[in-house]
Amino acid sequence: MNQTEKREFLIRYLLSEDKRYSTMDIPTSENEQKQLLRALFNIRMPKEAVPEFIRVQDEYLQEEINLKGVTDYRNLTPIENNIYLWQGDITTLKCGAIVNAANSQMLGCFYPNHGCIDNCIHTFAGTQLRNACYEIMRKQGHEEETGGAKITPAFNLPCDYVLHTVGPIVDGRLTKKHCEQLANCYESCLELAEESGIKSIAFCCISTGEFHFPNERAAEIAVDSVRKYRAKCKSEIEVIFNVFKDEDFRIYRSLLG
Repeated sequence: MNQTEKREFLIRYLLSEDKRYSTMDIPTSENEQKQLLRALFNIRMPKEAVPEFIRVQDEYLQEEINLKGVTDYRNLTPIENNIYLWQGDITTLKCGAIVNAANSQMLGCFYPNHGCIDNCIHTFAGTQLRNACYEIMRKQGHEEETGGAKITPAFNLPCDYVLHTVGPIVDGRLTKKHCEQLANCYESCLELAEESGIKSIAFCCISTGEFHFPNERAAEIAVDSVRKYRAKCKSEIEVIFNVFKDEDFRIYRSLLG
């Protein structure tokens, strides 16, 4: 099967899982098909799928990521000792682990085609990621606390692992507690990465965007937390600060180097 045939196969399978959508027509345009497939990935509850679906899904997603272009962090130039700044799509970054800005349910974003990083990571990792997160949360028995971190395989992403952390939600005035919780996110991820033998970790801009943490202050905390951890633990873990927006690149560039 080519990419179009794989995409249509996946759409038909996902539509057939729910009687509400089983008779829906598949659009003919490539862009509309991609939007529909992503939406179906997003709303699918955690559950197993037949091996044929997983095989086709994995082949499709890996090819889509390759078409977007994979960046190996080892080809980047550090801006400080073992610290990198990279602007791009974190789902295309090849490194030890990427960090996902998760919500307290830790199951990914269920909003169809939402632009958050949680949605993007779960979409391109594949349905296995939501299932893995569900098992972690089922065993834990309660929602994830702000500032903690969990680890899963990355499945179809070019990195090896995904670290999931829940950042603080700033609803109104920024407080000292918000800042402490955000610092905890970075430290928890670094500790978990070290414990797991991960040699490189890419941080997104945790808690900015949907969680409304001011971008500049969030970046200051991120850089300060990484520097303090590396000094305290004499850690040699390589850190990539991943940004998507020009504004965040400018902020991090002013803080690093």
